[in-house]
Amino acid sequence: MTDRMRKIVVAFDSFKGCISAEEACDAAAEGIRSVLPECDVIKLPLSDGGEGLVSCIKRLLPTTDVALSVHGPLMDMVTCSYAMSQDGKTAYMEMAAASGLTLVPADRRNPVDATTYGVGEMMADAMDRGCEKIVMGLGGSATCDAGEGMLKALRDRGRLATSCKFVVACDVANPLYGEQGAAFVFAPQKGANPEQVILLDDRLRAFAHETEKAGIATADMANHPGAGAAGGLGYAFFAYLHAELQSGIDILLDIASFDKMIQNADIVITGEGKSDGQTMMGKVPSGVLKRCNGAGVKTWLLSGAIDDPESVLSRNFSKVQSINEDDSRPLAQLLLPQVAKENLRNTFKRILK
Repeated sequence: MTDRMRKIVVAFDSFKGCISAEEACDAAAEGIRSVLPECDVIKLPLSDGGEGLVSCIKRLLPTTDVALSVHGPLMDMVTCSYAMSQDGKTAYMEMAAASGLTLVPADRRNPVDATTYGVGEMMADAMDRGCEKIVMGLGGSATCDAGEGMLKALRDRGRLATSCKFVVACDVANPLYGEQGAAFVFAPQKGANPEQVILLDDRLRAFAHETEKAGIATADMANHPGAGAAGGLGYAFFAYLHAELQSGIDILLDIASFDKMIQNADIVITGEGKSDGQTMMGKVPSGVLKRCNGAGVKTWLLSGAIDDPESVLSRNFSKVQSINEDDSRPLAQLLLPQVAKENLRNTFKRILK
């Protein structure tokens, strides 16, 4: 079969904490070409819509970087950046650039105090420049304020009432509040203790009720899939800014003209750091698989680790394999970038021979 392979598309997410999506694609291409030197290998580094969205878009489109100072999660001044299309009409942003968890030292992380005010400042800056559309990646937040900070910043800048179109890239389906909501599911990862989780959930619930009483949102909007994303920032986008929710991976695949890219491909190979039950819920491999299934192209999944006890992955992908399955070294060594890239290259050498 490999002798007939003339076109292979490699479309990887990052192996988080290990190698970037671009490094994964490069290593995969090297492994393929070592066995199939005449094969046309097309590389497409991807992100699922959270952190990494803007860097992926910048690789796909000509953009201009815009840097500015905004208030960070704890209202300290931070420098953030976003990408602007060449015609100045579309801005591509990540909320984490202004209100991300990585902006807060570990000993100061507390979502009770963290705010999305800087996200609103970043958005207002783009609108002040004449931007007509903002694509915002949700993910990696330090916050759980339901977007109240963002809305306050937009009010302060006179930008809450605007004709700007908002597209939210999101890969979670959590509601705003409740046991599966922003506070209970995500706040502990941001430094909240059990008592603070309950406090935050009460705040989110109260904000939703206030919004409903004001006639801004219906009661079911708090349960809208993605309302709980980025500490409830998704809710503010839906209720106050009438944002359109899209899968982050679909946004990128559309920009990349992926459907055209995979035409006549013998196979498409995707992967991520760890693939498990969450993979099929909006992650990069599932988005790639959906497009490939529609085009009748086989899809392989090669990830750092595979956890597939229900065989969900193996039933959907033509091949499912961990790049580390023949390597007995400790996890700490497997996570070293040079080891991950070498194992990725060697996996392709084995399976394509």
